[in-house]
Amino acid sequence: MNKKAITIMAILTTVIAFMEISGLPSALFIDLHFADITPFIFSQLVNFLFIGALAFLVIKTWGKGWFLGFTRIGLAKSFKKYAPAGIAAGVLSCVAFCVGLMPFDYQPSFWKILIEGIVYYIGVAIIEELYLRGLLLNIIEKLAYKKSNSTVIAIWVTSVIFGLGHIFGVIGMGIPVIVFKVVSTTGMGLYFGTIYKKTNNLWLPIIIHGFIDICALPYCFTTYSGYPTISLIMLTIIYVLLGIYSVIVMKRKA
Repeated sequence: MNKKAITIMAILTTVIAFMEISGLPSALFIDLHFADITPFIFSQLVNFLFIGALAFLVIKTWGKGWFLGFTRIGLAKSFKKYAPAGIAAGVLSCVAFCVGLMPFDYQPSFWKILIEGIVYYIGVAIIEELYLRGLLLNIIEKLAYKKSNSTVIAIWVTSVIFGLGHIFGVIGMGIPVIVFKVVSTTGMGLYFGTIYKKTNNLWLPIIIHGFIDICALPYCFTTYSGYPTISLIMLTIIYVLLGIYSVIVMKRKA
């Protein structure tokens, strides 16, 4: 266990998490208004580029030999085996959003759908999977190497952190929404962490993470910004089931 590498990767993980949550440094100087796209989307996208550049430089310099899993080897086979559950969750999420948000009261521009509804979430998936699974999960697993269930511990810890980290986006929406967000994203985290460690391929959780996030596209067609009760109930069931599925898969030896 290379303690220096682990320490540097831990610092990098903390910095990336701070940059994603705060929007810094791009939030200080990016204030672009284009079409009907929410302005903060542009500052976040620029911040993703900063994060990517920082991660590349740090890992290239001090993380040689640090396994992330950016490989195409076995991706198709892994996708066929583990992706259906995540795809189903994403599609059902989209249905849940439509049920709660209809009738839609907004006609978005093509650019809002493309950039805010698709490109932004692809960026979110890449950045979050990089520091939560590629970095943090592996850090925890290495620190708990003396325990026989170090991988399971790492998956659970990162999943809970993933869930708690989403509280910031729903502050002020009420306790039920906060509980839903933590429970649902923890379920997602269990799934992403499990399929990552089962396949040793970071592209798989990135692809499914991005797909699930893009399935929130119905929000581009409404001025409503919360979570309708019916959607909350449906989404909670979907992601609790996904979490249960993940725990079952996690316990399988192959």
